[in-house]
Amino acid sequence: MSYGSSGASRFFGGSPIGVILRLLLLCVIVGLVLDQLDLDVFRLLDYAIDVVRDLIANSADLLRTLLRYLIIGAMVVIPIWLVLRLLKIGSGRP
Repeated sequence: MSYGSSGASRFFGGSPIGVILRLLLLCVIVGLVLDQLDLDVFRLLDYAIDVVRDLIANSADLLRTLLRYLIIGAMVVIPIWLVLRLLKIGSGRP
């Protein structure tokens, strides 16, 4: 069987057995490095979940603050804009 002649070879990018063996070796090496760095997959997963939660919590606070500033600013800007538009219409300019 030549390279790329079967669907499995095309999917794996080579001989399926060879690719699986290389992936297994890579998994062992990465596991060894993570263990030496005292990193735990579940701890990393917990950390990732905490980061997402913090992002969501901070985003909510940011949106609340921006909405507050929007409303306060609109109370000043919209009436001024409206008066200026009415003055331009009254003067005949577009």
